[in-house]
Amino acid sequence: MESVLKTVGLKKYYGKGDTMVKALDGIDLEIERGKFTAIIGTSGSGKSTLLNMLGGLDIPTEGSIRIGTTALEKLNSEQATIFRRKQIGFIFQNYNLIPVLTVWENIVFPISLDRQKPDKDFIMKIMKLLGLEKKMDTLPGNLSGGQQQRVAIARALASKPAIILADEPTGNLDSNTSDDVIGLLKMTSQQFHQTIVMITHNPEIAQMADRIVRIEDGRIVA
Repeated sequence: MESVLKTVGLKKYYGKGDTMVKALDGIDLEIERGKFTAIIGTSGSGKSTLLNMLGGLDIPTEGSIRIGTTALEKLNSEQATIFRRKQIGFIFQNYNLIPVLTVWENIVFPISLDRQKPDKDFIMKIMKLLGLEKKMDTLPGNLSGGQQQRVAIARALASKPAIILADEPTGNLDSNTSDDVIGLLKMTSQQFHQTIVMITHNPEIAQMADRIVRIEDGRIVA
């Protein structure tokens, strides 16, 4: 299978000498196109640092991160911002929706930043799959947590990114809603051949992915 993302010798160190923290200590990772991968680890294992690196939100101390043909560590801050907007979809634990925008406006907002026209037919397919078609004109404050996270998933998918990064996407949801959201993530990955990388500390949630990568003390252990 073709890999969409690859890291080689990825390191992130904080501090110096005796106080140095090796958040990532030599990560070699390949992510296959169209697969749903879960990265699991305890608090402090380095999984959040890894996700920030994969998303171009932080610069490695050493090593390389390639998405498609682009080496993220070689981009300047402006180039990285544009690349993220076009090629990486983010799903956060706290949804990060804009409260004064409707569901539809939230979903198309990142696309409008690039002065692109949204693919309305494609977005309607996503909304139907996620059960949001009757909520298009609703403000986020009138939605449940699970519905808000569905909007965040739709927003991440709408620009047809190379990869979606999900950071503890069920962290603020109860267990039933969590299962629904992960089930929908898996379904969207399959239906739209979308590559998704999710970090979680929850083994049960990780089991729903196509592949599990375990990280401890900044290194991949399984």
